[in-house]
Amino acid sequence: MLSKMNIGSLSLRNNIFLAPMAGITDLPFRVLTRTFGSSLCFTEMVSANGLVRRTHKSYEYLKSSPDDSPLGVQIFGSDPDILREAAGIVTELGADLIDINAGCPVKKVLKTGAGAALMRDPAKFEAIVKSVRGATHLPLTVKIRSGWGNDELNAIEIAGIAEDCGADALSLHPRTVRQGFSGIADWNLIGLAKKSIGIPVIGSGDIRKSEDVLEMIEKTGCDGVMVGRGALGNPWIFKAITAFISNGTTPDPPSPIEREAVILQHLEMNISLYGKEMGVKNFRKHLLWYTKGLKGGSKFRKAAILVNEMNELLEMVHEYLQPLSNGTSGAEKL
Repeated sequence: MLSKMNIGSLSLRNNIFLAPMAGITDLPFRVLTRTFGSSLCFTEMVSANGLVRRTHKSYEYLKSSPDDSPLGVQIFGSDPDILREAAGIVTELGADLIDINAGCPVKKVLKTGAGAALMRDPAKFEAIVKSVRGATHLPLTVKIRSGWGNDELNAIEIAGIAEDCGADALSLHPRTVRQGFSGIADWNLIGLAKKSIGIPVIGSGDIRKSEDVLEMIEKTGCDGVMVGRGALGNPWIFKAITAFISNGTTPDPPSPIEREAVILQHLEMNISLYGKEMGVKNFRKHLLWYTKGLKGGSKFRKAAILVNEMNELLEMVHEYLQPLSNGTSGAEKL
């Protein structure tokens, strides 16, 4: 089930990817997950309007490094002409793949006619995919949802349009817009999409452990799997997935010492990219996820979220995690 995969001209060492997530999949997090086995990572969704208007924030999302390859850039918008121009910009800047976001359920995105709103306008969706396809030689993927609601499930129709317009692969998160991220992802729809189109189908949704990946592939026949929220505070999920699918074994959870080392590495990369002040602030949300489920974690998180200084935060992490190696909780010191 773990295999090399091609998306257009792009050859990937395995078929397990990091999903694009707003506010999460920046350069440090992408590089970190690659060290554990993710073969393809995506940027946060980038505004096509922002790229065309040359806004600083949009270009910040595109920051990369030699360790951050291959890289998919996810763009969103509602105007075919602007998306075409944005695709040209992304191509010139050295992306390895372009992904069109037609699945974001966030209200402020939907109000602009972008994201999952495109699934309610198949004609505009078709125009956008054709426009982007004509603007780049790069592999092109499209990420969609099940539909707007249970009474508007049109993922199969949209998948067919994407294929007909030249997309090289389709990513499907089988929840409706109305569901948001609640409820259960309907993996059966991934299987239907796989049977209905000839391009690779990448499944997404409810991947929280290595066994979930194998189950999704066996149940749906999908060509690849995206890991999203299951990677939050858990970048080693990719190591667990590759080990489980390759030989049926599941690595032991990271020890407190290993967890601390990864936290330190991640924080240092954040500071290198954003500077000390913003690096610490941006990292604190990750620290909440890194300690979720650990003994005394709630008390630690309440204290850590208030810390703004790097050395103080690192000392607090060490004092909390070190006793866990001995089966006790460092939270009592906080």
